[in-house]
This record gives sequence, structure tokens and C-alpha cells, in this order.
Amino acid sequence: MGAGSNIAVVGAGIVGVSAAEWLRRDGHSVTLFDRVMPGDPEQTSYGNAGLLARTAIVPVSVPGLLGHVPSMLMDPDGPLFLRWAYLPRLLPWLVPFLRNGREGRVREIAAALDTILGDSVDQHRALAAGTPAERYIETGHYAYLYKDRAAFEKDAWGFAIRREHGAEWEEWDRAALVERDPHLSQAVGFAAALTDHGWITDPGAYLAALFEAFRAGGGAFRRGEVTAIDPGGAGGTLTVGGETSAFDRIVLASGVWSRRLAERLGHTVPMEAERGYHMMLENPSHRPPIPYMVADAKFAVTPMEAGIRCAGLVEFAGVDAPARMERTALFERRIRSLYPSLEWEGVRTWMGRRPSTPDSLPLIGESTRARGIWFGFGAQHVGLTSGPKTGRLLADMIAGRRPNVDMTPYAPDRFDGDL
Repeated sequence: MGAGSNIAVVGAGIVGVSAAEWLRRDGHSVTLFDRVMPGDPEQTSYGNAGLLARTAIVPVSVPGLLGHVPSMLMDPDGPLFLRWAYLPRLLPWLVPFLRNGREGRVREIAAALDTILGDSVDQHRALAAGTPAERYIETGHYAYLYKDRAAFEKDAWGFAIRREHGAEWEEWDRAALVERDPHLSQAVGFAAALTDHGWITDPGAYLAALFEAFRAGGGAFRRGEVTAIDPGGAGGTLTVGGETSAFDRIVLASGVWSRRLAERLGHTVPMEAERGYHMMLENPSHRPPIPYMVADAKFAVTPMEAGIRCAGLVEFAGVDAPARMERTALFERRIRSLYPSLEWEGVRTWMGRRPSTPDSLPLIGESTRARGIWFGFGAQHVGLTSGPKTGRLLADMIAGRRPNVDMTPYAPDRFDGDL
């Protein structure tokens, strides 16, 4: 498709803003739609751990996960919560999710994730270059923390998969850790410090800065909830606030809220909201020099401009159930275990909804049931990391440029016909 087309992008999170900006740079007239402003706390892109986790290619569902689920659910300090009344609605998603934990399938998923994550730091730099968003990108190590080397070796299988896809890391003993971060507790005695990673020091401000660069370059924004997408000709129409507008192409990138609109087009989209929480510790007495993942607790700790962001948890309760901010109490217990002497001045908490598919892969590409309508959603825990690459792939395909990667794993129709 030639430049100068009129394109709508539904959803102004990291994927939507990235797609809109790459499309604008291609010479198209682009309008972003969202019910909130980009960078708003209501967006999932606001509250992530801030990691550009380019080696986060091992999915959550792995061999042996099912055997650990009961103990995880019973552990009040564990990373998994389920509202039991929601279980019947979760099962159609949960069963195939667990089936995708077979070793061979995990390796296939890891390869597909590596395609969209492996160059994520460079993709973010390219998108933010020359804009105020550049200042929020930091680079360096990303360390998985363990009690000792023996604990690390229990994760050897996952790290071997990362190594197969080019990951490199340094192994730090207790002395090396304390040299870099003298405040760490005695509970940490070993780290696998992955190299060439990045993080965003204020995800909300970063997204807002990217959005302002999009607008400064001529992009448009309309605030409102998209209630319908209808195909027609080579593109389709959007309905917002009772008003319908036609576009040459439409990109659907509204995270977990994409499911309803995609299913209206005839697709099957088994996508769940893996609800995640964070706690921001404001003005801490000290902060980590780099992002950490406390491996046994699945607990991310990221240094940010406002303080320390503690993030993690998976809660299954659906999209609309109210947040249970008491969940974040375990973050305080965990951070005090990591940093016994840490003090801070204030706390902010947040809950968001990760859009997760049973195979842990997003839907990226043109609808096979509504030509001219393109999907870019379902990135589970790695939406921030993969956002710019996803946006660039969409822009390339819309322009008729064939990506030099296999897009089959992300096919929008791969769940159609599933029970």
C-alpha cells in the first residue's frame, strides 16, 4: 500500500503508539483512538516493571508447572492468585495454556518470542531517537538473584534455552554482588546478570513522550471508546461515541480489550487478563543499580526516576473485577527481605491487565476475515519490550514490505475453530 493512506490505530498503549508513529513516518495520515490519554495509569503500558527484557523468551507455561500450581495458590507469598469463582470461565484458556508447556512446544514458543524480543533495546532506541522519550531509556545488566549457585542451577533448563538464542550473562558471587550493591541482604548470594538489556525509568512518561512526538509530527488523536469496527472494501469503519468514520486501514491494538472487537469480526480470541500489580516506593534511601528479578519469588525490582518499582504477581479474576490492592502487601515483605535497611517516603500502588493468549504469543497481522483490519495485541508479560518491534512489523506489512521473519506463529486466525 502506498503512502498517504488514512489509517486508524485503536489503542494508544505502547503497541498502538509505536504502530502509529512508524505508520506516520511512512507518510500516512494516522489517527490514534483511546478512551484515556497515552501514559495514563489506566493503561497496562503505564504500570509494567519497566524492563526491556530481550531474553524473556521462556514462557510461563513450562514442563512441570501444573505440579507447582496447588502450592503456589496456597502460598500467601506466592506469585499466583485465583478468584475461585472465576475458575469455570478460566478453564477454556487454562487447559490449552498448560498443554503448551510441553518441552518441544516451549522451544517453539521461545523461538517465536526471540523474534520479537531479541533486538528490543535497539527497537526502542530507534523509535525514541530524536524525541524527548530518549531520556527514559537506560541500558545495562538485568540480574536474576538467587540464594546461591545451587538455586541458580535449578533454573539451568530455562537459561539453556536463552543461551541457544544468543543470551549471555555474567555469574556474580556474593562478593561481586556486594561490591556493586552493598545494601543487599544475606539472602542473596548469587546472580546471573544478563548483558545488553535495558529499562525505562518512567514508563508512563515515556509513552506520553512518544505520543507527543507522534502528534508533533502531524499525527492525530481522538479520545473515546471504540464500540465497533466494521469491515468494508479495503478498510473499514470505526464507531466512537455514536459517530462512524471510514479508514483505508485499521489497526486493532487495544490489549485485552481487543478481544471483543476481534470476535465481532468472526475470530476466536482466547485471551485472558493476567492481572499484575506494582508498588512504587517513592524517594527511597537507596535503590538498586540495575533491575533485578528475585528468581524464586518472580519479583521484579526496577530503579526508576520516582523511586523503586516492585512488580509481579499473576491474578486471574477477569477484566472487570475490582483490584485487590492488599495483594501488594507481599511486595513490602519481599523488598524488606532484599533490602533490610531500606526506607522510603511514600507508596503508590497499581493494578493492570496483561493480555495473554494460551500460547504466550501475540496476534500480529491482517485479519483473514476482514481484510484491511490488522491485529497487534496479546503480548502477555512482554508488551513494553516488544511494542516498538510489533509496531514496526505492522507498518512494514501494511506498506507491502515483507518482514524478513516468519510471521506464522503470530497469525491472527490461529485459534479460529478451536473449542
